[in-house]
Amino acid sequence: MPLPSRPHLLGIDDGPFEKRTSRDTPIVGVLMEGHDVVEAVATTAFPIDGDGVTDFLTAWIEGLRFRPSLQGVVLGGITLAGLAVVDVAGLSARLGVPVVAVNRRKPRDERLLAALDAAGLGERRALVERAPAAHAVGDRLYAAAAGLDPEETIALVRVSRGKSELPEPLRLAHLIAAAIARGESRGRP
Repeated sequence: MPLPSRPHLLGIDDGPFEKRTSRDTPIVGVLMEGHDVVEAVATTAFPIDGDGVTDFLTAWIEGLRFRPSLQGVVLGGITLAGLAVVDVAGLSARLGVPVVAVNRRKPRDERLLAALDAAGLGERRALVERAPAAHAVGDRLYAAAAGLDPEETIALVRVSRGKSELPEPLRLAHLIAAAIARGESRGRP
């Protein structure tokens, strides 16, 4: 895939929630051109530890009015709303665009697998085990992608960053989701 100089990326993140007391959490998508132009914001909600998150995201994204301009999706890891595991490759195939999962720390699948087992969600292990491998993007960021090779993944993450290590669409989705859930965002200024 030739990397556009100003890709149209949809950053998706969930809001904070209280374990065992929250029923669902806000999900926010921020579409940006490059790292500095916000083109659209969309919100929805998903049940904590819910099932079928890949189908849910596919239907939600396909229904967004800006879907035709979408050139990629950036997620904050392979889980949303607690232990809802996204099939990164499946989402990429269904949408026909690359999907990148980024983490501030090197993903430790054994911790996620143990959490799934402890929660009685062992059937989701296969999604974790077939998730794309993460590659370092600098010292404090890791990215795994479907629909891109490692070099393209790193280049896409780098071109979409603004003031943060995170791609800007994801950073803004995180801030907005936190503000919806708590009334204001909190985090690294």
